[in-house]
Amino acid sequence: MLKCGEENDQMARAEQVGGADKEARPSPIDVHVGSRIRLRRTLLGMSQERLGEALGLTFQQVQKYERGVNRVGASRLFDLSRVLDVPISFFFDDMPDSVVSNYSGGATRRAAGFAESQDGFGGDTLNRRETLELVRAYYRITDPAVRKRVFDLIKSMGPAEG
Repeated sequence: MLKCGEENDQMARAEQVGGADKEARPSPIDVHVGSRIRLRRTLLGMSQERLGEALGLTFQQVQKYERGVNRVGASRLFDLSRVLDVPISFFFDDMPDSVVSNYSGGATRRAAGFAESQDGFGGDTLNRRETLELVRAYYRITDPAVRKRVFDLIKSMGPAEG
């Protein structure tokens, strides 16, 4: 028969083993938030090292956030939104419905009146190098009038929105 202290030690070890197994797999939400951090950083042409410096982190810590290995806390998310110049909601935009339904507990995806639904891009369109290079080149155009004409030109070349 186990003594009370030994029983507590065994329970603690069992919890650690269970916890370690669970922590080995990043949450799909953490992975999504990390991918949004990476997306915005690359759209800005910012290196992991530069983002880390702005946040007081190493580039390895930034890598862990971007892969979803490390969970981003509320204050860090606030700092990221300021450095990357996006609202906090940006990090949760375009979350796959499968992830939302697994974690919503039956709640609707968006509460009525709080946010408009946004049309997402199919597949990995935003993560493709071609897209990132196009966006970077677009924002390097310093004259707003020229940038608007380029935008209008590109829109006119695609299929009509309907």
